[in-house]
Amino acid sequence: MTPLLEVLQGQRAEVAPVWLMRQAGRYLPEYRALRAEKGGFLALATDPEAAAEVTLQPIRRFGFDGAILFSDILMVPWALGQDLTFGAGEGPRLEPALLDHALDALTRVPARLDPVYETVRRVATALPGETTFLGFAGSPWTVATYMVAGQGSRDQHETRRFAYRDPGAFAHIIDAIVTMTIDYLSRQIECGVMAVQLFDSWAGSLSPAQFEQWVIAPNARIIAALHERHPGTPVIGFPKGAGGKLPAYARGTGADAIGLDETVDPDWANTVLPEGLPVQGNLDPLALIAGGAELDAAIDRVLKAFPTRPHVFNLGHGILQDTPIANVERLLARVRG
Repeated sequence: MTPLLEVLQGQRAEVAPVWLMRQAGRYLPEYRALRAEKGGFLALATDPEAAAEVTLQPIRRFGFDGAILFSDILMVPWALGQDLTFGAGEGPRLEPALLDHALDALTRVPARLDPVYETVRRVATALPGETTFLGFAGSPWTVATYMVAGQGSRDQHETRRFAYRDPGAFAHIIDAIVTMTIDYLSRQIECGVMAVQLFDSWAGSLSPAQFEQWVIAPNARIIAALHERHPGTPVIGFPKGAGGKLPAYARGTGADAIGLDETVDPDWANTVLPEGLPVQGNLDPLALIAGGAELDAAIDRVLKAFPTRPHVFNLGHGILQDTPIANVERLLARVRG
C-alpha cells in the first residue's frame, strides 16, 4: 500500500505524505507549453494522452506522494447536456443556464466522460508504485452553482435565491448531479484511481440549514454509494469555507478524510473533528508564493497541529500560477525533513 493511501485509511505517518491541489497546472512551464500546443483547456482535458502527461508532470518534477487526475469539476454538467466553454480570461461558461431553462430539456451525453476514463487508465499504468492516484469530482452544491448561473460568481447569489424560491426544482438538479457523480467516480475507481476527492469550493456561502440540505446530505449519498460499490477506497471531502460547520460535515457525510482550507485553524480542527479522522491541508497558497522564513513558519504550524492524527500535507486551496517552483521544492524538503 502506498504511504498516502495508508494515511487516508487511518494510519499515522512519521513523515506526512504530500500532494498539492492544482499541482498539475499553470505554474509549471511544461504545462504551459503543452496547453499552448493543444490550444485550450477543454481540448487538453479531453485528450487522454495530453491529460495523462499533465497529470504525470508534477510527479516527475517533484515526486509528490499523490497524483491528482487532470480534469475539471464541470465535466459532470457537460455530460448532463450543457455546453461547456473556457473563454480566455473569463472562466468557464455553461449554456443554457438553468436559471431559466429546465434540466429535463437537456440531452445527456455520458460519452463525454469517456476521455477522462481513458486518461485514468493511461496514468494508472505509468505512475511509480509508491504514488497514490487520486480521482475527483465537484460536490453537488458547487457544481449546481455553475449549472444554474451558467458561470462562477463571488457569492452564488443567483443559485442560493433559486434554491429558496423553488427547492423542488433545485433538488431535481442536485439529484441529477448526485446520480451522475456516483457513476463518474465509480468508473474512475474501476479504471485505476485509488482514492477520490469531492471538491465543494463554494460550501462556505450557505446558511447552516442550507449547508445541511445542499452540502451534507448530497455528499453523504455519494460517499455511501461509493463505499458500497468500492469498499476500502477512501473518499476525501473538501468543503471550502465550511468553518464551524466542519464537525457536522465530518459526522454527516461519512467522508474518510477531511480537507481543511487555509482559513481553518488547524489546532481547532484537531480538537473538534472526530478522533482518528484523517485530515488534509492546510497551508495558505499565498504563503507558498511568499517563500522564505514565512513559508517555513507556516509549514511548521500546520505540521505541529496534528501530533497524533493521520495527516496529509496539502494546501488550503489550489496552487496559484505565479508560485515559484523553488518554493515548492523548499516545501517538500521541509515537510520531509
